[in-house]
Amino acid sequence: MSTIPPVIAIDGPAASGKSTVGKLVAETLGFLLFDTGALYRAVTLTALRRGIPIEDEACISDLARTIHIDLIPSQEKDGRPYTVLVDGEDLTWAIRSEPVDAHVSAVSAYPGVREALKHQQRRIAWQGKVVMAGRDIGTVVFPEAPLKVYLDATPEVRARRRCEELRARGEEADFDEILAGVRRRDAIDSTRAMAPLRIADDAVVINTDDMTVDEVVDAIVQLARERFDDPA
Repeated sequence: MSTIPPVIAIDGPAASGKSTVGKLVAETLGFLLFDTGALYRAVTLTALRRGIPIEDEACISDLARTIHIDLIPSQEKDGRPYTVLVDGEDLTWAIRSEPVDAHVSAVSAYPGVREALKHQQRRIAWQGKVVMAGRDIGTVVFPEAPLKVYLDATPEVRARRRCEELRARGEEADFDEILAGVRRRDAIDSTRAMAPLRIADDAVVINTDDMTVDEVVDAIVQLARERFDDPA
């Protein structure tokens, strides 16, 4: 009997639907959703708010070690998958803004930032019954995960989905700008020296271009029920 806890690692490029899918998979199975990307976004937003230059790796790494970030179950009815608190302040939607989109890949590439956040991520994962969504869960953060899924989609599809998400919240969204941002983040994420975006050797790859969210969720839930003795 394996001692590895039931953990589902969901990786993929920017705007591939990891948070949305992860939320629904977690709800279906009764697992905890832990979107690790939210931590990097929280660090990025805090740096921007405090006027710390994004290129100042040392200061941003210090920031990541000192701020307190919590992800807790949502009590709100605004569609959020969870609530993100930074030093007690609710920044759930603020971390999804375009300025954060533009800089989070650079911040997440800093070794000091990744190291500062990695230990918390692993501690939560070892509690078991966790859905972890991010860029390097199955390859770096929790390579022991019994089920690894890699969600993929073309940059155009991902940009369109991000536009729809922003407009649904009443925010302006320029498709060409968002598409350029998605491609820029893909380039940064896949070429960074530390923990580049890649597909784990034993990951199940799901291309979501022509799939609905429900279809993607059903596919992952079925995989979990096949992989774990008692997933829910």
